Amino acid sequence: MCLILMALDCHPKYKLIISGNRDEFYDRPTLPAHFWAEDPNILAGMDIVKQGTWTGITTAGRFAAVTVFREPKSYPSNMPSRGLLAAQYLKSRETGEEFMSHLVNRGNLYKGFSLLAGDVDTIYYLSNRENIVRKLDKGLHGLSNNLLDVPWPKVTRGLQSLSECLAHEEVNIADIWNIMANRDIPEDRELPDTGIGIELERLLGSAFITGSKYGTRATTVIMVDRHNRVRFWERSFENPQSGQHTDAYYEFMISPG
Repeated sequence: MCLILMALDCHPKYKLIISGNRDEFYDRPTLPAHFWAEDPNILAGMDIVKQGTWTGITTAGRFAAVTVFREPKSYPSNMPSRGLLAAQYLKSRETGEEFMSHLVNRGNLYKGFSLLAGDVDTIYYLSNRENIVRKLDKGLHGLSNNLLDVPWPKVTRGLQSLSECLAHEEVNIADIWNIMANRDIPEDRELPDTGIGIELERLLGSAFITGSKYGTRATTVIMVDRHNRVRFWERSFENPQSGQHTDAYYEFMISPG
């Protein structure tokens, strides 16, 4: 994923709210969110090329999401996919803290990443660009293609809008769709300098990206209430420039196991 907004224990009805945009090349084969045939407790999309995922949740309440760390370096083409990290955690029986602690020692095998892993009550964070396992505090958190809570414009603006949503008795999914679909491009002086040049910084500066070959392919929203009911939405875009999309919705109760 390339933008994740999270609210941990910030609303009287919901213990966890997560929304995320997955940005990818339009021609990369992808399966939308579904319960995996080989692991039917996993609800996630799938990158057909590498068999990984960008975000997912299990019927036992395990959660994972991964973002790319933006940097101008070039790497060998045979490095393992970062999406496999999220898939590996969802399939494993390790706690988020255990998985992350073991990953610290092999994080250098991957290109730059930020990984969120845990369950609906406790989420941990690790980037192989700092190698520190962090337990997320209650509150609002944002992640793009850098470290957790780095205040890129799309992160700060998204969190501000999410905070406004949380002020209501009920969180309206339409409001979250609107947050994640924001195409406003920040002023050049607000954009980060990640070494890729100002034209690309502009293209990637908005929450929702609509490049000619690369852009937002999917938006995922997960809400978990105080009774452990999971509501999962995914909006898939074949080409975000057209605005045409397909929506999917899943709902289930978490069952430990």
